[in-house]
Order: sequence, then structure tokens, then C-alpha cells
Amino acid sequence: MPRRYIDLSVPLETGIASDPPMMLPQIEYLDHQQTAEQVMMFFPGLRKEDLPGGEGWAIERLQIATHNGTHVDAPYHYHSTMNKGARAMTIDEVPLEWCFGAGVKFDFRDKPDGHVVNAAEIEAELARIGHDLQPLDIVLVNTAAGSHYGQEDYLLKGCGFGREATNFLTSKGVRMVGTDAWSWDAPFAHTAREYARTGDASIIWEGHRAGMDQGYCQIEKMTNLDQLPDTGFTVSAFPFKIKAASAGFTRAVAILEE
Repeated sequence: MPRRYIDLSVPLETGIASDPPMMLPQIEYLDHQQTAEQVMMFFPGLRKEDLPGGEGWAIERLQIATHNGTHVDAPYHYHSTMNKGARAMTIDEVPLEWCFGAGVKFDFRDKPDGHVVNAAEIEAELARIGHDLQPLDIVLVNTAAGSHYGQEDYLLKGCGFGREATNFLTSKGVRMVGTDAWSWDAPFAHTAREYARTGDASIIWEGHRAGMDQGYCQIEKMTNLDQLPDTGFTVSAFPFKIKAASAGFTRAVAILEE
């Protein structure tokens, strides 16, 4: 049976609004001419003119955080504990079966920027698409942020998931979720206004903090979610294995049987 693959990952790049200023990635590109001497170091007596076109190899130097680009967050990112007091697992400890499974897409592009999704809204969306959540389903959320990636207002766009909504998903056995927004939670600027109004610190990062109740992973900064059907596809999002880290880069892909 033929398969179709949909790339759900943004490229890691500089010069666009993809993270807060203090977290933006930096990439130094070294071209073939710049690295010819590197090749010559390995082979005494080799001259640059002996190399095809006088060229070495292309290579890049990166100054990045594990949360740049499309990445998977481990429970350790959210808090030092998960599952009501157990040590939170790091990205190299995440079970591989969490990272490959049946995909379910929620279309929440109509939710206002900064809206905090609740459990009732999830139930309504599941009824709309006619799906009962199964253990290890991978839930992807198409928000209004996806179409703003790379633009100056990206960090302000999209809805987020609160603790109640996240716990609803994990209670059904979901262990991997994803969003095209910068964060699984509502954008910080919106939460900050609500915190200033109420003084309630429990609303800060509440979707992430749900990992304290039940460990789970998030894929953040996804793309092309608008190209997915509601169900009937498989998601692959294995994270890069970084020892004791809070996140790992991923090339998230949707696989559709045709």
C-alpha cells in the first residue's frame, strides 16, 4: 500500500522570530572553500589544488538550546518530579512507544489567542471528529499560531492547554501531545495579564505542570498540521537522545496510508 509522508517539523534557522530573543539559535555556516585547510591537516603534503575545485567539506557550528526548532519536551522539563512525586524522566529515558503511534488532530484555530482549553472543549472536539481516545494516541493541536511561525507576533498567537485539559488527555492514556504554537500552554503574554489581574500563580505554565500529576511529552513548534485529517494517520516523533536533557530535537512526520 502506498504511503504519503507529511513533514511536521520546522527547519532550524536564524533570522526569524521563532523563540524569545534570549533563546534564538545561532548557526555559523562554513563552506567548502573555508574548510579546505581542515582536510589538508589530515593528510600531510596534500595541497589545496589537489582537492576537487580546491574544496573541503561543508560544516555548520551551532549555538542552540534543546528547545529550539521542533522538539520533544521530556517530563523533566516541567518539574523535577512526575507521577505525584517520582523522579521526572529526562529525554533519553522517554519510552520509544510514546513517540510513534496513531495520530489525532484537534482543530482549534478558532480559539482566541491566549485561550486556555478545558476538558469540555476537548470532549466536544472528540465528538465532532467521532473519535474515542485510546492509550498512546498522539494528540496534535492545530492552533492559530501555525500560520504565524517566523513572524514577529508568533509568540503571541494560539490557544494553550491548561492543567485540567492536559490531565484529561493523560487520564485516557495519552503520553505524547503536540502543537504548532511555541508552547503547549497559552502564550506567556496572555497568562501574564491574567496573573496580574488575579495574583493566582497556579495558572503559570499549568499545562506543563500537569506532568507533575502524570508524566507525558510534548512536541512543540510543529508545522503543516492543517494538512492532516482528523484521524487515520501515524505520527513519528523520536527525540534526539541527549543525556539527562529536558528536551530533544525531532523530525516529526505524519504517515498516511493511501
